[in-house]
Amino acid sequence: MYQDDYKRWLEADLQDCDLKTELLNIAGDDEAIKERFAVALQFGTAGLRGTLGAGTNRMNIWVVRQATQGVADWVKTQGGSQTVAISYDSRLKGYTFAKDAAGVLAANGINVRIYDELMPVPALSFATRYYHCNAGIMVTASHNPAKYNGYKAYGPDGCQMTDDAAAVVYDSIQKTDVLTGAKYMSFAEGVEKGLIRFVGDDCKEALYEAIESRQVRPGLAKDAGLKLVYSPLNGTGLVPVTRILKDLGITDVTIVPEQEYPNGYFTTCPYPNPEIFQALEKGLELAKEVGADLMLATDPDADRVGIAMKCPDGSYELVSGNEMGVLLLDYICAGRIEKGTMPERPVAVKSIVSTPLADKVAEHYGVELRHTLTGFKWIGDQIAQLEEAGEVDRFIFGFEESYGYLAGPYVRDKDAVIASMLICEMAAYYRASGSSIKQRLEEIYAEYGRYLNKVDSFEFPGLTGMDKMSGIMSGLRENPPAEFAGRKVVSVTDYTKPEETGLPKANVLIYGLEDGATVVVRPSGTEPKIKAYYTTLGKDLEEAQAEKDELAEALKPIFA
Repeated sequence: MYQDDYKRWLEADLQDCDLKTELLNIAGDDEAIKERFAVALQFGTAGLRGTLGAGTNRMNIWVVRQATQGVADWVKTQGGSQTVAISYDSRLKGYTFAKDAAGVLAANGINVRIYDELMPVPALSFATRYYHCNAGIMVTASHNPAKYNGYKAYGPDGCQMTDDAAAVVYDSIQKTDVLTGAKYMSFAEGVEKGLIRFVGDDCKEALYEAIESRQVRPGLAKDAGLKLVYSPLNGTGLVPVTRILKDLGITDVTIVPEQEYPNGYFTTCPYPNPEIFQALEKGLELAKEVGADLMLATDPDADRVGIAMKCPDGSYELVSGNEMGVLLLDYICAGRIEKGTMPERPVAVKSIVSTPLADKVAEHYGVELRHTLTGFKWIGDQIAQLEEAGEVDRFIFGFEESYGYLAGPYVRDKDAVIASMLICEMAAYYRASGSSIKQRLEEIYAEYGRYLNKVDSFEFPGLTGMDKMSGIMSGLRENPPAEFAGRKVVSVTDYTKPEETGLPKANVLIYGLEDGATVVVRPSGTEPKIKAYYTTLGKDLEEAQAEKDELAEALKPIFA
């Protein structure tokens, strides 16, 4: 079967010489052909993501057109404006995929609003809402290595597509022949017919206004003398982040030269992910050189941001996503109370795998902290529920441990642009009052306890990877562990049982241990990985770390 598909692709006019060359190069290599054609990339709530290349199990114009036909079929059942917004980041073939998606939509009689320059996830979410679109498409593979690209699909609320909508789209994709099934007209023809239009400056400016209106202490940053090093990691952050910082009055910004401009090869780091040290290495060298207060890096689609803060001894320390979530929650609460801008019955939201330290901080400020499943669309869903009840102003902040933050309901996905603004404002505030982010973090730990949150990932590559992962999760359910590293398991929360959790069904297990530590086991929704999240609490960092190491050692055999 897969050999037949291979021959069919080989004989087709693929309109992309890279694909033809690749197919000729693997002639006679059964394993390589099988890997590309035996399965197809699955379209889910996170859209598509895969390695660039030829075949149904790769990202290429044909798979993008097929997926877009599925989106078009869904849009046509929705009424409304019959419009779809499109954006793309700096990944290889990103603009090509975005234009091809626009061509498929136009051929289906659907209006398109596409950005005329690469723009991040929050800009796509915003345009989807601004133009009252039925859907949005973001061409990105987020923080994956350079050989990947992907396709995220959004609903009319600017939130990633719901399970129900994704299932309808997937069903339609199944019925669409990958090479011949999608309707298509050229981008130029779509523009000529008035079906494809660019996103206007009015929309771009409205996004900046919405972000800047969420300053906690407006005007504070311009006189604080903050010294910043920033890296867009060769992605989409450069234009929006520097624009916002300039508007804030933060002028001492040094940009990491090797990572300044869009470059889909990401030559300076294997993984353009602000969670990992290698991605921040160039920025850290530069921060030491110029003596910056702060080093900031946004990922290629600028929905996540990582930082390194300066310590009293002049060294730099990376701040985890959990720590930054807690710092921002603390800063927003204290600042809004001080300024009299805190809404009544304020609501913040975090994912179930994020730190319980946030619960302590929220409680301290009288803020209701809601817990959602992993994936920012669930935080977006909480904002939507507040909006439906006419109480959207109650939402002050949402975060995930994987470096995603949002403060405001103007978009429904994580936004590294507003996060960068608030992190810099917070750093400027502490600097102006003779303190620092590092000092504030230590004060928070002194007040609530020394929490440590760490994540380990176990990869399961190849065609059998998903089966292995599913076997491990089944094993944990069939033979529940009674203890980890000599610590008794006192509670197990299984998120496949919505009647017990009150949340939608998810493949997540949370173990509560007798000493208050927790272990969370969860397969990734976008990559062949199982993640283990550890939260330990010690009298100091060493004690918390020692317990984490023991727990991790105890879990290793389960993932072997």
